[in-house]
Amino acid sequence: MPKFSQTSKQRLGDCTPELQRLFKAVIKHYDCTVLCGFRDEEAQNKAYEDKRSTKQYPYSNHNMYPSIAVDVAPYPIDWDDMERFRHFAGFVEGMAASMGIKIRSGGDWDSDHDFKDQRFIDMPHFELVN
Repeated sequence: MPKFSQTSKQRLGDCTPELQRLFKAVIKHYDCTVLCGFRDEEAQNKAYEDKRSTKQYPYSNHNMYPSIAVDVAPYPIDWDDMERFRHFAGFVEGMAASMGIKIRSGGDWDSDHDFKDQRFIDMPHFELVN
């Protein structure tokens, strides 16, 4: 059975209890790694400069503590395998729905199940929505 590394556990620990509960359930079925939970000002602005985020500090959902956003990737990571990222996102979204947790993914910002109509693709990104 897959399990999180200490680093992934620490990063997930910076997120809301809902995100922690969700990804603790996901890891039981799908091997994945937590890339980022909370981002401080320096980390957020670097993500923006590197074009991994469209928002500067403090306007990202990663900038709240606990974070309402988390970046998680299927493990092992293959950045060229977008089909695997889409499959993982669908699994996470299905698990969240079954748990009553409302999220959206960075591959489908408008949650219309169309990955082709996005201007900014951030496949590892998941965030809580009201």
